[in-house]
Amino acid sequence: MYVSNTEFVNGARVIQPIGKISAASAWHAAEASQEDWRDAALQALIRRAEDVDADAIIDVSYESDSVTPVEEAGVRLRRVRAVGTAVRLGAPA
Repeated sequence: MYVSNTEFVNGARVIQPIGKISAASAWHAAEASQEDWRDAALQALIRRAEDVDADAIIDVSYESDSVTPVEEAGVRLRRVRAVGTAVRLGAPA
């Protein structure tokens, strides 16, 4: 699976956009490092793209859902969301 933060994939051309897709990490303590959770969100995004037979995901970006206080546990929670466009690729023009 090709993943790109831009609108293109080097060495290929987009022949069919499938649509916007998104996936999120699990909720975790807000104080935890976000890097591992970005990786988890990206892996979930890739699985979602594979489910729709995409060859690549372009325009990938990350968002952090708002921190949610949990009064019972006293822990503030956050999750990372990966968003992109699933596409099919063809040979370079």
